[in-house]
Amino acid sequence: MSTATLIPVSEYLSTSYRPDCEYLEGELLERNVGEWDHSEIQAIVSAYLFNRRREWGIQVLPEQRVQVKSTRFRVPDVCVVLRSHPREQILTHPPFLCIEILSKDDTMTSMQERIDDYLEFGVPYVWVLDPRTKRARIYARGIMREAVGVLETENPAIQVPLSEVFSEQD
Repeated sequence: MSTATLIPVSEYLSTSYRPDCEYLEGELLERNVGEWDHSEIQAIVSAYLFNRRREWGIQVLPEQRVQVKSTRFRVPDVCVVLRSHPREQILTHPPFLCIEILSKDDTMTSMQERIDDYLEFGVPYVWVLDPRTKRARIYARGIMREAVGVLETENPAIQVPLSEVFSEQD
């Protein structure tokens, strides 16, 4: 849901929202969060990645603001940055991976716009997980494919088995 009143970037950046909102050209966009399926998958994926952060040379950042354009801020469910990534309170350099977990109210149009924002900003990988269908997709520049058995990236080679992600959902 968007608000009708446009606000300046400075106001967005100086205001705390619970849960955090995205900011798109002056409009606040509420994020679909707060339900069991979404939270559970977010926790599982975050924990799996976090437990392997040293091995893969990554940092895991849940719900981290990412400035994809001067007037567009996204808040992925989970961000992964390489250990060499500059430490920023709001990411202005592309993370290595953005992970989105579908909620029942997400639309394909809004999710595709979010994916496009990440890829155009230079994010190498975007994963989209659907708790209801227990399916996932991997996006990279010019590539979209169904994850078959594992979510993965290259350089570093990150592999997250779908059986781990969806293990608690029976």
